[in-house]
Amino acid sequence: MPAASPTPSPSPSPTSSAARPPSPGGPLAANSTATFEGAPSFPLKHRLLRVVWQLTWALLAAWTPPPLRRWRAMLLRLFGARIGTGVQVYGSARVWYPPNLDMAPYSALGPGVICYCMAPTRIGHHVVVSQRAHLCSGTHDVQSADFQLRVRPITIHDDAWICAEAFVGPGVTVGEGAVLGARGVALRDLTAWTIYSGNPAVALKPRKPFRRR
Repeated sequence: MPAASPTPSPSPSPTSSAARPPSPGGPLAANSTATFEGAPSFPLKHRLLRVVWQLTWALLAAWTPPPLRRWRAMLLRLFGARIGTGVQVYGSARVWYPPNLDMAPYSALGPGVICYCMAPTRIGHHVVVSQRAHLCSGTHDVQSADFQLRVRPITIHDDAWICAEAFVGPGVTVGEGAVLGARGVALRDLTAWTIYSGNPAVALKPRKPFRRR
C-alpha cells in the first residue's frame, strides 16, 4: 500500500507575521516609503516639542486679542517658525509644528485656521487664509493595511486668498493671486490669478492680475 503523501503546510497569509518584514524598532520618518510596524511616525524630540508648543500657545497666545500680533509672532519664531514683518496669526489659529511654517511679510492666518503643517508649509507675501480654513499637509496610504502616514509640502504664493472654511490638501501649490472660494477643496495645484470654487475645486473665472509698488 503506497504511503500517504504529506499534507502541504498552508502558506502564510499576507497579514501573518511570517509574511511581514521585521519591525525597524524605531521611529519612521513621515516621508519614508518603508512599511510602518507600530513605531511612532515622528521621533521623541519632535513629539515633545509639539507638546510644549501646544501648552505655550494655550497659556500665552490663544486668549490674546488681535492687536497683539507681534507677541504671537515672537512665540512662533521662538519655536522655529519663519515669520515675516507684519504677519497676523490670530490666537484661535492652530499651528501644528512651527518649524515647518514659513510666512512672508503681511500674510495672515485668520480666526480658527488649522495649519496642520506636518510638512513644510510656505505662505507668500500678502496671503490671506480666512477663518476656519484648513491647510493639511498630511495624509495616509489607504492602499496599505498599515495606513502609513504620508506628508507633502504646501505652497501658497503671493497675493492668494484661501477663503473661509476652505481646504488645501497635501502637496498643493496655490499660484500667485489665486482664490479658493469659501468651503472649496483644493486637492490639485491652483493656477495663478484664477478664482476657484467647489469640491473638488474647479476654475470659475480669471482674476485680474495686479502688482504692488
